Amino acid sequence: MMKYIVLVLLLIPFFTVAPLAFASVCRNYDGQQICILNINRSAKNYWEYRAAVSVNGVKRPIEVYNCREQVKVKQDGTILPFEQKDPGRLICSFFNSSGR
Repeated sequence: MMKYIVLVLLLIPFFTVAPLAFASVCRNYDGQQICILNINRSAKNYWEYRAAVSVNGVKRPIEVYNCREQVKVKQDGTILPFEQKDPGRLICSFFNSSGR
């Protein structure tokens, strides 16, 4: 009987699953709180990042941030230059990948 109790006590840690912690990177940048929720670097173009960000708590759709050209590509294919307080500036400075 004691063997079974010890076995059960040894197996408990294997069957308990702790929820994964999700930590986003948040920074105060030009008076805004910008959080990088999800980011992937392009394998082909190392200066490009596909990222989902939130600005002041408002989540934005995934966009491609091109650190070499200082532009972002929206989901509909629209290419826009980085604005003064653009999250792309934070992403490029944070990962220091200007590509230049």
